[in-house]
Amino acid sequence: MTPPAQREGSASIDQPDYWWYTARSALLEAALGDQLGHPARLLDVGSADGPSVTWMRGGHHVSVDLDPRGLQPGRGVQASALTLPFRDASFDVVAAFDVVEHCDPEAQALAELARVLRPGGRLLLSVPAYQWAWSDHDVRAGHHRRYTRSRLLAAVRAAGFDVRRCSYGFAGVFPAFAAERLARRVRRGAPADDSLPQPSPAVERVLLGLSRAEARWLRRRDLPFGSSIFLAGEKPV
Repeated sequence: MTPPAQREGSASIDQPDYWWYTARSALLEAALGDQLGHPARLLDVGSADGPSVTWMRGGHHVSVDLDPRGLQPGRGVQASALTLPFRDASFDVVAAFDVVEHCDPEAQALAELARVLRPGGRLLLSVPAYQWAWSDHDVRAGHHRRYTRSRLLAAVRAAGFDVRRCSYGFAGVFPAFAAERLARRVRRGAPADDSLPQPSPAVERVLLGLSRAEARWLRRRDLPFGSSIFLAGEKPV
């Protein structure tokens, strides 16, 4: 279930404990944690969304984002994913969580991620799922597209990566996501509300509980549907 985006920067900067960010961190770790390894140099692209990457640990961790508010002094660089300011083959792992859908041309962004990754290094991605779910949220967030699993696989392979894992995520809360997108279509034309929807404590516990159960499943198996897609790739040697 994708939260409404803010017009300026990531909503996680203002509300890092929002349930969706907490859930995404656990789901990303469950799906991609085994692919992380022990990198000496790790690049986190789009790192203003910090709550989703706390599980990633490596030697030298470098963060990149267009929004400087989410960058830590001394380890953050303000830059675009389309023109990364690093030498070729500089990193053992490159992560870009909910970043590529903001980039156009898509191929240029993936080429940049490949360029700065060493041969044999790992690419970790997440993107929003299903073009049918396109809404005012995507427009305000600056998205260019949403994905299916096959669409993402084709783009990543065209960029030269071997795919090690690709699974949908947020399947447990998918009915709520679909209902929200339907409601947005019904409200089309109404004034936009950029605030994060605030579930009651009881509903939040249910959402987090469903996500925790899903994380246990994701550690063992791929999921056939969900509002996000998680991918791990490898740059050939």
